[in-house]
Amino acid sequence: MKAFLRDVLSTLLLAAVVYAGLHYTVQDYVVHQSSMEPNFQEGQRVLVSKIVYNFREPARGDVIILRPPMSSDPNATPFIKRIIALPGESVDIKNGEVRVNGVKLSEPYIKSPPPYTYSLAKVPENEYFVLGDNRPNSEDSHRGWTVPRQNIIGKAWFSIWPFGKWGLVSNFGLPVQVGKLVGAR
Repeated sequence: MKAFLRDVLSTLLLAAVVYAGLHYTVQDYVVHQSSMEPNFQEGQRVLVSKIVYNFREPARGDVIILRPPMSSDPNATPFIKRIIALPGESVDIKNGEVRVNGVKLSEPYIKSPPPYTYSLAKVPENEYFVLGDNRPNSEDSHRGWTVPRQNIIGKAWFSIWPFGKWGLVSNFGLPVQVGKLVGAR
C-alpha cells in the first residue's frame, strides 16, 4: 500500500510540474479578427510561445499576440499582428508601400497593399510598430499607436486548428523582407 501511495503522489507531482511548465511557457490563442488574412482566419487556433522573448528580443516579421495598448481593460481580447518596425526606427507608408528607415519592405504575406498614408519619425524606445497582414481591414499601429514591450504576450509559434492550417507559423524575418536595412538588429 505504501508503494502504491508513493506512486500516486509521484504521478500527481509530475502532472503538476508538467501543467505548471506548460502554463507558463505556452498559451493557446484563438484568432478573433480578419486582420491577419490570408495567413490567419477567424477561429484559427495557434500556440503562442510566452518565453521566447526571455531569450531574444522581438524581431521584424514575428507574428505576435499582444494586449491592445489603447484599451484600459486588462481582459480585452488580445490582438494578433506582425512586427514591422523596431524601437528607434522610422516608418513611412505611401502608395501601397511600407518603408522602414527609408527601405521598402518586401511583404509576400499581405492580402493587399495598404490604401492609406502614414508616417512615424521614430518608434519609441521599448515599443514596436505592428500591422495586420490584411492591411485595409486592420486595427493596428497605422491608427497612431505602438506596442509597448510589456504588452507582448508572446510569439505565434504553431497553428493547431483547423487541420488544413496545421504546422509552424510563418514568420518572415529580416532577410526575406529587406536586403539590407540600415540600423536593423
